[in-house]
Amino acid sequence: MTEISMNRNNKNAVIILAQILIWAWLILTPWTISFMIGNSRHESMRILLITFTHTLPLLIIYLANFLLLVPELMFRKKKILWFLLINAALIIILDAAIYVQKILNANLPVEEQTRMYIAIVGFSFMIILCIATAVGMRYIMRWNDLQIKIREKKLKSAEAEVRWLKYQLNPHFLFNTLNNISSLTQIDADKAQENIGQLSDLLRYAIYDSNQQRVELEGEVEFMNNYISLMRLRCNEMTTIENDMKLPGKPVKIAPLLFISLIENAFKHGVNSRRESFVRIRLELVGNDLVFTCENSYFSNNSLNRIGSGIGLENMKRRLELLYHDNYEYISVIKDETYTAKVTIRNIT
Repeated sequence: MTEISMNRNNKNAVIILAQILIWAWLILTPWTISFMIGNSRHESMRILLITFTHTLPLLIIYLANFLLLVPELMFRKKKILWFLLINAALIIILDAAIYVQKILNANLPVEEQTRMYIAIVGFSFMIILCIATAVGMRYIMRWNDLQIKIREKKLKSAEAEVRWLKYQLNPHFLFNTLNNISSLTQIDADKAQENIGQLSDLLRYAIYDSNQQRVELEGEVEFMNNYISLMRLRCNEMTTIENDMKLPGKPVKIAPLLFISLIENAFKHGVNSRRESFVRIRLELVGNDLVFTCENSYFSNNSLNRIGSGIGLENMKRRLELLYHDNYEYISVIKDETYTAKVTIRNIT
């Protein structure tokens, strides 16, 4: 059973329990008061019997509406008329029963007749109040169910979009990685061949091992470290690479391939073989928050620099919104010829 379904069942259970307690309170309160003020046990039981006898018709009307008439007739447009007719018939029958009971006592004085009519009107009002309450309770439960169904539909839609984004990311990552290996073959063919196995591990993780909504952070860090090792081969002595990804002392799960686009972006736009450049990557657990920071050189004279854009980054932003919603923060700034991207996932533990 999903968490959303459990939430719906819990709310409905609370509503049903509240109704039981209210009816129990209505029936037992006169008996409790009688007992507390010192009446005899026999007198208290007599009061309880009278209260129950007068309350029972109302309870039957309420249960009939709550359990049967409202869900089966009230919520179906073509049967609302039947709902009204049946309840009207019940009111007439019960009022008639009271009237017949009263007139059996012959020679009722005028005052008693007046009280009888007032009693019938009051009883009718109580019946209508019970029916209205049953309708209200059912509407609350129906509204709750509708809200849960809307949330389930949105969740399924979000899950489908996350899967689509991941399927979109895999070919994008494969394309970029193969381009990197192609570049390596031109720089150092022997070194590139040695790293084909490492590339195979990367692709296996990206395509198969990450095929779930959450993965162990340890496996994700290993994947990113392997990717950074491959990217080092493309860099010369003018590029400084700092990699400081610390694993927390407790198990942490995270959405797969979440930060790889930032690393790709850093190497793609922040490394220049002819100028001094750098890439600095950090991952740490700060309290209960996971903080990933990626910094790289920013060459402002490049008018074609698209450091903050691309399929991978847009994909990452959308996945963050879908998977973590209000529990994340993503910022990217350019300052002192440094591009910094920082993702904070709150309460990751």
